[in-house]
Amino acid sequence: MTMARLDATGGWIIAPDPQAAGLTRAVIGHDQTGAEVALSVVEERPLTIYLNSREIVTAMTIGDYPEYLALGFLKNQGMLGTADEVTGVDYDEEVEAVVVRTKVETSHEAKLAKKTRTSGCAVGTVFGDMMEGLEGLTLPAAEARTSWLYALSHQINRTPSLYLEAGAIHGTVLCQQDQPLVYMEDVGRHNAVDKIAGWMFSTGTPAADKILYTTGRLTSEMVIKTALMGIPVLASRSGFTAWGVEIARQVGLTLIGRMKGARFVCLAGEERLVRDADPAQVPEEGRSSRRKGAS
Repeated sequence: MTMARLDATGGWIIAPDPQAAGLTRAVIGHDQTGAEVALSVVEERPLTIYLNSREIVTAMTIGDYPEYLALGFLKNQGMLGTADEVTGVDYDEEVEAVVVRTKVETSHEAKLAKKTRTSGCAVGTVFGDMMEGLEGLTLPAAEARTSWLYALSHQINRTPSLYLEAGAIHGTVLCQQDQPLVYMEDVGRHNAVDKIAGWMFSTGTPAADKILYTTGRLTSEMVIKTALMGIPVLASRSGFTAWGVEIARQVGLTLIGRMKGARFVCLAGEERLVRDADPAQVPEEGRSSRRKGAS
């Protein structure tokens, strides 16, 4: 997968590489007229995540950045805290497993016993109480300029990606002001955001001045994970669920959806918005700039 470091003028730290080996395969089919067509189809494979000697979960994933996915999953499930010292993250490609090792072993029987299937594609799973960690949470009093949102949407929607190449996938992008930094994709939006969380955890990247952009729906799971990561702004091209909005209002997260061209809707955290761009000056999205829908 392509990794591009920030240069003096800014740029991607991690960007998608839709041509990378192993992410897609060519499949022959026939269209509505009976004509033969070749499609690029996203691969899907299992990845088993271990915390020390304990098997935690097997996730279906496209297979890139398995170490970040494992770290982010454990972090977002509350199984790795800021005080936990990670001594190793080992990926075995042959057995399709990642082992995350900590200096002091921990026990998570109570969390593992309670599972919630989320509305995330590829069936996300949250262990323990979904709302755990949100009580008393205070997100940073950052600002979100509309000029940043328009610039981010324009650049992200035109960046080469599996989302554009093959569809059937979700993307999540970590941004700072008007600059997208890290772009992760996967068959489930929960995996994509976990990869972001894992990258932030492993690099010690602060969250207070970040914006999280997702191509997927703004569900309760997305809101909870974003809030627990400490990111104050979550934006998407897609729509909302009522519980997602309710939780965002509860924790003070700025929630922005239906971002297309000059249009968007903010259903929580309106106080962070700084309207410094004239929507009339923002070009509408043309057919050629629209991204493929992700199922």
